[in-house]
Amino acid sequence: MKKIKKILIANRGEIALRILRACKELGIASVAIYSDADRTSLHVAYADAAYRLGAAPAQESYLRPDLILEIARQCGADAIHPGYSFLAENVDFVAACEAAHIHFLGPTANAMRQLGSKTSARQIADAAGLPRVPGSLGPVESLADAKRVAAQVGYPILLKAVAGRRGKGMRIVHSRMALEEALKKARAEAEQNFGSGAVYLEKLIDHARSIEVQIVADHHGHCVSLGERESSVQRRRQKIIEEAPSPIVDEELRARMGEAAIRLVEAAGYTNVGTVEFLLDSKRNFYFLEMNPRLSADHPVTEFVTGLDLVHLQIRIAEGAPLPFTQQEIQLRGHAIECRIYAEDPEKDFLPSPGKITRFRQASGPGIREDCGVYEGWTVPLDYDPMISKLIAFGSTRDMAIERMLRALCEYHVGGIATNVRLFRRILRDSDFRAGKVDISYLEPLLTKFRLKAEKGNSERQAFREQAAVIAASIFHQKEGLGAAEDSEPASSFNHGAASGGPSKWKTAARNEALR
Repeated sequence: MKKIKKILIANRGEIALRILRACKELGIASVAIYSDADRTSLHVAYADAAYRLGAAPAQESYLRPDLILEIARQCGADAIHPGYSFLAENVDFVAACEAAHIHFLGPTANAMRQLGSKTSARQIADAAGLPRVPGSLGPVESLADAKRVAAQVGYPILLKAVAGRRGKGMRIVHSRMALEEALKKARAEAEQNFGSGAVYLEKLIDHARSIEVQIVADHHGHCVSLGERESSVQRRRQKIIEEAPSPIVDEELRARMGEAAIRLVEAAGYTNVGTVEFLLDSKRNFYFLEMNPRLSADHPVTEFVTGLDLVHLQIRIAEGAPLPFTQQEIQLRGHAIECRIYAEDPEKDFLPSPGKITRFRQASGPGIREDCGVYEGWTVPLDYDPMISKLIAFGSTRDMAIERMLRALCEYHVGGIATNVRLFRRILRDSDFRAGKVDISYLEPLLTKFRLKAEKGNSERQAFREQAAVIAASIFHQKEGLGAAEDSEPASSFNHGAASGGPSKWKTAARNEALR
C-alpha cells in the first residue's frame, strides 16, 4: 500500500476546507488552488501551499484541467481531490490524472464513464435488474422519438439533459401539445449549460420522495451501503435540506435499497465513495434515478449517523487499503439534518446576493457542525455557486435534531448580504415537515403561502402607514390651527409654505410619518 503524501484540492469554499482538514488529520500535505476572486479565501490561508489558477470566471480557473494538472506536477502532488463540483464528474480529467500517474480521489475513468452518464447508468441499472423510472434508455433523437416514448410511459413526463447536474436542465411536460416546444427549449438549455444538447425522457412520478444511498467500495471487491439520506426538500430540483436517516424508510426497505445500490456499482466495477439516487413513490416502490460518482454535498449527515469520516475513507481506498468494516457492522445511530446556507434572497425570487459580509455570527453548541468557507469582512463573489456554508444538526431523535437546528438557525447571522436562513426556520416549524410529510413538490406550495402572507403583511403595513399619515396630518393641522388663533394670525398661514413655492407643513409631516 503506497501512502499518499500530498493532495491538491481542485475546488474552493467549504468543501475545499473540509478536505484540507482531513489532510491535516492524516498528516498529508495540502495544496490549494484559487482564482483571482478567491485570493483571500479561507482555503487559501489554511493550505500548506496555494497556487493561482487565473481570472475569476470558472472557465478560466477551476474548469481548466490543463492548468490544474500542471500545478499538480509543479508542486509534486501525488493525488487530486475534486470535491463535488467543477471537474468532479469530468471523465476526461480523471483519465488525464490516471495518465499522469496521479491518484484521482474518486472512481476510475472507466467506472465514471459508465455511471457518470445518466443514460449509460440507466442501461447498467437495467442489466443489473434494478427498478428504474420508466422512460428512454438513451437520448431521444427526434420529436417523433420523444412522442413515441412519451405515449408509452404516459404524461406528465420530464425532459432531462444527459449531462445535467445540480437540478439544471430539466423541463416538465404535461401534454403532447406542449412536447415540441419543450423539447426545443430543453435542448437549447442543455447546450448552453453543459455543452451538449442531448436530452432523455422520463415518466414524472407524482409525489415522489428523493432517497439516496451512500455506498463505499474498495479495490478488493468489498462494497458496503452506509444507509440512506432523504433530500425531498428541493427548490427547482435543487436540494436545500437533507437528513439521515429518512423518516419514511424502515429497516426492510433500507436493506432492499442498499442491496440494489451495491448491485449497480459492482456491475460497473465502481470504487471509492458514491451516491445512488432513487425515487420513492407513494406506495413505497423505489426506482433508480441516477448515480453521483463523487463525494456528495450532503455527506456530513451520513458521517454523523455512522460515525465514519468519508474523506478519510476516500484517501485510504485510493492508497489501496481494504474497507475496515463489513456491512453487518454498519449501524445507524441518531438523526442528522443539513441546511445549505446560500447567499440569495428568498424574498426576491432567490436572486443571488453577492457582496461584503459585514457581520458573521456562527452557530455552535451541542450537536452542531458547520462546514463553512466564509468569514466576516470577506466578499462573496458572483462568479460561483452562492452556497456559503452547510449547517448540520445531530440529535438522538429526529425531533431533537430539528430543535437543535432551529436553535442554531436562530443563533446564525450574516450581515451585509441576504441569505435563506429565515426560510429554513419557516420550513422546520412547518407541521408537514415536522411530521415527515414531504416529497419533491413540497416546497413550492409552501413558498407560495409564505409569499402571499408576506404580500398581505406588506399591504397591511402600507395601509397602517397611510392611516397614520392621515392622523398625524390631522393632529398637526389642529395644533397649527390653535397656534394661529392664539397669535391672531389668519388660518391660511398654515399653507404659507405652499403659497411661497415650497411644500406645505402638513404634507411634509404626513410624508415623514408615512416613511417611518
